[in-house]
Amino acid sequence: MPEIGKTLFVLGLILAVIGLVLWKGGQFGIPLGRLPGDIHVEKGNFSFYFPIVTCVVISLVATLVMWLLKR
Repeated sequence: MPEIGKTLFVLGLILAVIGLVLWKGGQFGIPLGRLPGDIHVEKGNFSFYFPIVTCVVISLVATLVMWLLKR
C-alpha cells in the first residue's frame, strides 16, 4: 500500500507543476493553447476552438517525463 501512496504523491506533484506551467506560461512567452496549427473557427456568434498542436506538445512532454521516470 505505501507504493500507491508514493505514486499518487509523485503524480500529484507532476500535475501541480504542469498546472503552474500552463497557468503562468503565457507570462514567460510560452503560448500554450495558441500554437500555430491549433484549430479556431468563428462564424457569426459561434466559436469553436480545438488546440490540436498544444495537445500533441503536451503529450510528447508527458511521454518524455514518464520515460525518464521509468529509467
